[in-house]
Amino acid sequence: MSQVKQSMALGITFALITAVLWGVVPIAMKQVLPVMTPYTLVWYRFLISAVGLGLILMMQRKLPRLGLFRRPRWLILLLIAAVGLAANFVFFSSALQYLSPTASQVIGQLSPVGMLFASVLILKENMRVTQIIGAVMLIVGLILFFNTNLIEIFTRLTDYTRGVLLGVCASLVWVSYGVAQKVLQRRLSASQILFLLYVLSTIFVTPLADPSEVYQLNSWQLACLAFCGLNTLVAYGALGEAMARWQVAQVSALITLTPLFTLLFSDLLALMWPDMFSSTVLNILGYSGAFIVVMGAMFSAAGHRLFLRRSEKNTSLPLK
Repeated sequence: MSQVKQSMALGITFALITAVLWGVVPIAMKQVLPVMTPYTLVWYRFLISAVGLGLILMMQRKLPRLGLFRRPRWLILLLIAAVGLAANFVFFSSALQYLSPTASQVIGQLSPVGMLFASVLILKENMRVTQIIGAVMLIVGLILFFNTNLIEIFTRLTDYTRGVLLGVCASLVWVSYGVAQKVLQRRLSASQILFLLYVLSTIFVTPLADPSEVYQLNSWQLACLAFCGLNTLVAYGALGEAMARWQVAQVSALITLTPLFTLLFSDLLALMWPDMFSSTVLNILGYSGAFIVVMGAMFSAAGHRLFLRRSEKNTSLPLK
């Protein structure tokens, strides 16, 4: 196997690891939330990730130098990113109290679309036709996914509606984190930024958390909590490795499979342990909507690569 193919294979592997881990984590969180508040769950996730990533950076002698943040601009961007990430985690965890893991992940696909429009408006990036098509597909997919609950969502403030609204809020606040991190990457590596964000987010959530709730967890819930914390650390590490070995557009496209992994694992676990896990209840339109959401997000992330390759093939054809 050539070095290029080997690098691509490793990139695909790491991207799939990220998608699988992100797909499983809401299922594990759902096991902890009946006993632990969303704030405390998020606090433990950030704490575990901050300690783990801090030890890794310390061994690599790559801890970020805080002198950079003497300039107000970079400090403000770091604070915006940290608040956005912390709020995203809190809103997502809160949404899980009312929604299934699959529904939460499907709503989460609004984040890349929000990031797309924010990049155009704030960072002055160009918007491609494929991205617009992908965004439209995503919205249509969401309508189909929630087809049985549309009237409830738009007419009554039920627990399900609260869950949807919290999920949308999670996606919207993630955009502020994404844009700020994108600018911060001009000065720091992705792992250094994440370490600082984990530390700050832990501090921000501390007043709302009650760490003593951990004593109320049974051994299974404690294992799920530890998994949630380590999941954040490993998933983002795998994501960094994937992007170092494969093109960003392809990695982004593959990661959009996350809701499908959540749907798959939810149904498999419910089949094996029906007393502990619940399957996702969807009709044909709902399943179709989930796939369309994923295809829309994937097309928005990497559709331009497909058209670029086609145009390159056409221009390479010999003239008759």
